[in-house]
Amino acid sequence: MKQARNAADSERTSEASKDRFEGELARLRAAIDAVDRQILENLNARARLVQEVGALKRRIGAAVYAAGRERDLVATLAAQNPGPFPNAALPHVFREIICATYALEGPLRVAFLGPEGTYSHLAARQQFGSHSDLVPTASISEVFAAVERGRTQLGVVPIENSTEGVVTPTLDALAESDVPICGEVVLRVSHSLLSRSGRREDVKRVASVPQALGQCRRWLEQNLPDAGRIETTSTASAAKLAAEDGAVAAIGSSIAAEVYGLRTVEAAIEDRRDNTTRFLLIGGGHAPPSGHDLTSATFTVRKDESGALHRLLAPFARNGVNLASIQSRPLAGKPWEYVFFVDLEGHRDEPAVARALEEAAACAHSHRVLGSFPRAADLAGAGGGR
Repeated sequence: MKQARNAADSERTSEASKDRFEGELARLRAAIDAVDRQILENLNARARLVQEVGALKRRIGAAVYAAGRERDLVATLAAQNPGPFPNAALPHVFREIICATYALEGPLRVAFLGPEGTYSHLAARQQFGSHSDLVPTASISEVFAAVERGRTQLGVVPIENSTEGVVTPTLDALAESDVPICGEVVLRVSHSLLSRSGRREDVKRVASVPQALGQCRRWLEQNLPDAGRIETTSTASAAKLAAEDGAVAAIGSSIAAEVYGLRTVEAAIEDRRDNTTRFLLIGGGHAPPSGHDLTSATFTVRKDESGALHRLLAPFARNGVNLASIQSRPLAGKPWEYVFFVDLEGHRDEPAVARALEEAAACAHSHRVLGSFPRAADLAGAGGGR
């Protein structure tokens, strides 16, 4: 009898504990629901303010996109964050909030190197969200043409990959176009091997752009040494080929798998885990100094002047302006002459940068400032998959 009573008491205690647990859980969930309603109210309050900003911008003819706004906002919030919400999550949360309200300021059309499913598409969606009108084009030069002719306000083009180096068609387009650079996006490029079946044994050929094939060279040699290689114009066209042919696997992004209905044979097959592509944002208005900017400019020098390049670069050192990058491309129609692309740290409105640019221009045969713009958040503390 005593044993039976103990069992009954234990059962009643267990039931009481369960009731207390469920009651406390219900209370906490109700409190979370109340906070979520407050968040929704604040999101709508923010959205109404964004609508007012959009109306003001339309009255004065200002651009919808403000380069550096998201980065500065997140940096300020991170500095003020008491926790426990992690600072690392703030960029993701506020990027979604900002992207979701772009359309409330006004229609935002952004051209990118298509078709859908490319890394340029992924970079555009990362920066502007799925609510913006993202417009695929057939080539990098067509991205520039779309902005130049007013079909889109902005464009996204790859400029540099940390493994494969500079994207020369973008340099050539920058030299020929008057469209300014207004920002940049940095995308961690993780390549997946994608096919219809998702089985490695079905793969007889691997398709992708030359850069992606190069970035995955070691993995392919070790795991698919007998598979043929097919070079395509984009990772998206490789994904389309894989969707049409079960013996073909494409190297591409998660967005390519999503667009073309492919399965992952193997994820993260890139040889270097720091594989990163830098994209330029073109179009938009003049970005004011943010405190962490980059200025891009082009220069030409006369080939018959000894020491011309040295004289061109000396003003930057003399004025304490750091050069982040120097690239050269053949000058169209002039064999053995070159246009030099210079990236320098700082904004063209800063006195030291302005002096350096003016002195360099005096040494050059021709020059043009392509734009001063805020550095991407990924590079603020410190290059193509397409």
